[in-house]
Amino acid sequence: MSDTTTPMIELAHAKVIAEQILRAVGAHTDHARATVDNLLFADRSGIASHGLLRLPLYAAAVSAGGINRDPQMRWVTENTGAGLLDADGAFGQVAMEEALRWIESQRGTSASVTVAVQSSSHFGAGGYWTQRLAESGWLAIGVSSTGPTVAPFGATRKVLGTNPLSISLPAGTQTPLTADLATSTGAYGKVIGARNAGTSIPEGWAVDEAGHPTTDPAAAMAGALTAFGGHKGSAVAVLIEGLSVVLGGSRFAFETEDIWSNPGSRMNVGHLVIAVDPAAFAGAEQTAARVQQLRDTVRAAGPDVRAPGDPEEQSRTDRLVHIPLAHSTIEAINQLAEQLGAPPLEPASPTQTFSPPNRPTKKKEFQR
Repeated sequence: MSDTTTPMIELAHAKVIAEQILRAVGAHTDHARATVDNLLFADRSGIASHGLLRLPLYAAAVSAGGINRDPQMRWVTENTGAGLLDADGAFGQVAMEEALRWIESQRGTSASVTVAVQSSSHFGAGGYWTQRLAESGWLAIGVSSTGPTVAPFGATRKVLGTNPLSISLPAGTQTPLTADLATSTGAYGKVIGARNAGTSIPEGWAVDEAGHPTTDPAAAMAGALTAFGGHKGSAVAVLIEGLSVVLGGSRFAFETEDIWSNPGSRMNVGHLVIAVDPAAFAGAEQTAARVQQLRDTVRAAGPDVRAPGDPEEQSRTDRLVHIPLAHSTIEAINQLAEQLGAPPLEPASPTQTFSPPNRPTKKKEFQR
């Protein structure tokens, strides 16, 4: 099989195996389900860096205690339109499910609802959370801190996290307009994926421990990733770190350990979610119409232009039944499954493979 083809895995099969693996390391059934649903959303969206690639890392963290398999989450404060959730080291996905539940419980009580989450873990693809809120009518913004991976502009030492930002605008019956991006030049999961596959990463993504630019993913993980967009992107990364941490009282990236290299350490990251009710402003219908006008105008700007979220939405449409998984991801999951006594992932058929579509020479689409 050539390097340009990737095995296709039946979505329902992948869900069963992944949930079984997390349950085998001690995760509650509903926690495993919430986590795997988020990972599969990422794989369906073409964001392999936040998909089942992460499953062995999550399982290792649960086994070693870095992710709490039996968290006692509690609301530290609950006010009209604002709440603070202590996740007690839970899967970030589990914490976010509770945050979204509480936000929905506040509908109609306030023009906006803000939830800060403390003592959490990696919450997966941020767009999954804001898009769900926007699908139910909210304008949603979500940010999160992560473990230490990124050097501020002009530095070579990792101080910041990849600190993702996701924004989703409601569009009525249409898919929300969503942008979901890490504030590092490249997502850390893509570096992990390159290491697992034995490939290099693009120039400019990272420096090694000595501060020299590197395309070796292992050297990048030992060194630091760069912030996107030079000094401006670095400033955004710093402020997202602050937004994610200071209201909830979590730890900054430089106060934590990297759970991916030390799975027994608690990440203690913070999330912040802001949900705004358009009904309190211009109204839901006008908001949706204007969002769709904005998206249509962006798409019409050129023959190859796509609006934020378009590539991911097309990918989800194409992957309703099967998802492509890298050989290295399948191998890592199956090694783990064998250790835990779980069944392996099996390709849909010996001949069914995924070939990446041709992209425009000029990159005119918005991607994570």
